[in-house]
Amino acid sequence: VQLQASGGGLVQAGGSLRLSCAASARTFSRHRMGWFRQAPGKEREFVAAMSGSGVTTDYTDSVKGRFTISRDNARNTMTLQMNSLKPEDTAVYYCAAGDSAYYSNRESDYAYWGQGTLVTVSS
Repeated sequence: VQLQASGGGLVQAGGSLRLSCAASARTFSRHRMGWFRQAPGKEREFVAAMSGSGVTTDYTDSVKGRFTISRDNARNTMTLQMNSLKPEDTAVYYCAAGDSAYYSNRESDYAYWGQGTLVTVSS
């Protein structure tokens, strides 16, 4: 599975960005999908995840109510809609895929990673 993330950029606090992840997978719905991020000087952390069917989602507490993960299994794509952005959301965002359809918030459950896209939120 190859993943290509896009959509990052510079935005003011309170603004919105939409990240996209295009996947090359034979059966996209068989793969859990997730977003992780790594802020400068910090370890990579979980942001959001979705099961293969798209029915189940999970978010880290700091983004609940502001970020929305979605996927289109017909188009092999995943998105992360980010609203009410804060300076602490500044990070490189990575999309990831795992070899199971069950969602997970554990980094070790994801075998495939995109190249990352930088999101910078100015105050």
